[in-house]
Amino acid sequence: MPLSRPLLPDYDVIIIGAGAAGLMCALTAGQRGRKVLILDHANKIGKKILISGGGRCNFTNLYAEPANYLSENRHFCISALRRYTQWDFQALVNKYGIAWHEKTLGQLFCDNRSGDIVNMLVAECRDADVTIRLKTQLEKIKPVTNGETCRYRITSSLGEFTCQSLVIATGGLSFPTMGATGLGYDIGRQFGHQLVARRPGLVPFTLPAAWLRRFGELAGVSAEVVVSCGHQSFREKLLFTHRGVSGPAILQISSYWQEGETVSINWLPGVEIESWLRTLQLERPKAETRTVLSEYLTRRLALALCENGNLRRLTDKGHKPINQYTDAELKALADSLENWALTPSGTEGYKKAEVTLGGVSTDEVSSKTLESQRQPGLFFVGEVLDVTGHLGGFNFQWAWASGHCAGQYV
Repeated sequence: MPLSRPLLPDYDVIIIGAGAAGLMCALTAGQRGRKVLILDHANKIGKKILISGGGRCNFTNLYAEPANYLSENRHFCISALRRYTQWDFQALVNKYGIAWHEKTLGQLFCDNRSGDIVNMLVAECRDADVTIRLKTQLEKIKPVTNGETCRYRITSSLGEFTCQSLVIATGGLSFPTMGATGLGYDIGRQFGHQLVARRPGLVPFTLPAAWLRRFGELAGVSAEVVVSCGHQSFREKLLFTHRGVSGPAILQISSYWQEGETVSINWLPGVEIESWLRTLQLERPKAETRTVLSEYLTRRLALALCENGNLRRLTDKGHKPINQYTDAELKALADSLENWALTPSGTEGYKKAEVTLGGVSTDEVSSKTLESQRQPGLFFVGEVLDVTGHLGGFNFQWAWASGHCAGQYV
């Protein structure tokens, strides 16, 4: 096993971080015959992989493509994603006989447990003679130049090591209870790299106390909605919580939301709402508003919408029969249901965020090799870079793709 190999003073490649990107980079480099050491401060390999997907790891997405990623340079991820695709990682999973299934929207999950993916990556690292050391604190990184050759001296709690290529695969700030730190960003700064402002992504919204007094009792209720912010929209489930709203739709749009902005919710996606209401006026004129809304939404949600906000007076708390709406009122009702305004007070922060937006700027990193253009032999892979995927396996696919591509050049 990689954990039991004796430590050597010199390596071709040292990787900081035993997560998804780091492991993929290590096994790829090791398969090329490179002598590889992974150092990580955690007590387990791939801790975030283990907890992902509710313990079943949403390891990739069938529809992964550059449009699913946010970055100040939207073109940066194209090269890596094309050279190591979701089909390539799926083939590796199949090679190990790991049972998987597709959920909605192309998301691939393990049938059993996330540990199957970690064990697969560790086995690949073992076969490639990769050495892994956990519970290791990084103390100092110093470049050592000899003529035109640059090596790195790593001082750690295990001693000193040198390497030709140094890979930063430390991830972001999400899940600090799992040991996430800003180490990768500090290393980027040390070597002159600019950082794109970081903030929590794929994260639940918190809402003002006044809103919670009206809707807090819906905690646990969900509905399929279309949620929009700016020019971006997602159609998925929204979930009410004791502190605000969550669910896939909210997590997705949170990556596009900025503090103070309003989010729009369509409570009846796929329904031509005004046309539907006019039909009801003819076919069921005496039906109450709350009754007809309950045919698409849970009764609790339909009542809450009717008893609060714009609909409270318009619908007489939901008691107003459909045939009593004027033409203007019907249009207003349709518009409220299609463009319900929600202004979050904030987010749940890094403790609940799936990812970290921003990071090491891609301006001075090669999209082909993932090597720094400021510092020879220094590479950045995975979440530490300013590349963030949508919810649904896209961030793992970026980890696999960026790790694999860097592993071909270290």
